[in-house]
Amino acid sequence: MLLKHIFGKRKVEPEATEILHQVQEELIKQEETAICEPKPTEAPIAQHIATQEAPLSLENESKGFFSRLKEGLKKTRLALVDTVDSVLSSFRSVDEELFEELEEVLIMADIGVDTSLYIIDELKKRAKTQSIKEAKELKGVLKEIITEILKEQDTKIDTCKQPTVIMVIGVNGVGKTTSIGKMAARYKQEGKKVVLAAADTFRAAAIDQLEIWAERAGVDIVKHQEGSDPSAVVFDAIQAAKSRGADIVICDTAGRLHNKKNLMEELKKTARVIERETGCSDNEVLLVLDASTGQNALIQAREFASVARITGVILTKLDGTAKGGVVIALSKEQNIGVKFIGVGEGISDLQEFNPQEFAEALFPEEEAE
Repeated sequence: MLLKHIFGKRKVEPEATEILHQVQEELIKQEETAICEPKPTEAPIAQHIATQEAPLSLENESKGFFSRLKEGLKKTRLALVDTVDSVLSSFRSVDEELFEELEEVLIMADIGVDTSLYIIDELKKRAKTQSIKEAKELKGVLKEIITEILKEQDTKIDTCKQPTVIMVIGVNGVGKTTSIGKMAARYKQEGKKVVLAAADTFRAAAIDQLEIWAERAGVDIVKHQEGSDPSAVVFDAIQAAKSRGADIVICDTAGRLHNKKNLMEELKKTARVIERETGCSDNEVLLVLDASTGQNALIQAREFASVARITGVILTKLDGTAKGGVVIALSKEQNIGVKFIGVGEGISDLQEFNPQEFAEALFPEEEAE
């Protein structure tokens, strides 16, 4: 494997860890530029939404979500679990070389250096404690460790406050506005009254797209003209929600590049308005990340966390990537729980994240040794 060729056989030591960090940073640099600019697909997406004639209903989806989750994680499963199977099948006994091979698999599956080292260290401890002698027995332990990591973070959104205000942030092109529309439809199906705040006032197309989603989902929207103060839009949306007895306010925001200081400052201002108007400091702030960016998602999470109190992540496009291992890294390294995941383009393909179901879909029982 790549890292084996670079480092040869090695023990997990500080020097090696530093080198691995350097390799990881090089891999990140190769893809960093690609996600920093608006993608040209947003207008066609809005047009596609407008021309769809099917009613927006979660019941329209006949396929069970677990089946769709399992199917959506196929590429990630091939990159991680199938490769783990291949490694385990090439070893009869449990030894240091086996752990080195497994470590490389985890790192190359976008789980990240730090998280991979933690998992392998924990795997060694449990193998010793449980007196595991055969390599194939490690797969169940690996699944157990990953499941525990995913369960460490809060994955639920508290919608008990009235109104519950959810600010959604993220760079352009990650599926932010579409995710908001699907969230609105989901909450509407649950019987909640929803108000959308079109606070991405830097692009008229963003306002138009959100308005289309509001119409299709049957929810209210508060919008101003392009170029208006985003914080003023959020303020009006919260006031409208209070006067109308709405349950949830979901605030769209501009596709903020994480290297643009003025946009980050605007995000801070919007957060302050929400806190002032709700009287709560623990409002939901969801960061939308594109799973296909892999480890670069961790960079975005760190940058946004420096200016906003991120309470959770919406991870989109899991169905089109082999880099779904980043879910594990987000939980362990960034201490951020994934709240929603997208595994398809259907309205019900954006679902609340369930750590146990995710692990089961990643490590299906029928594929276990």
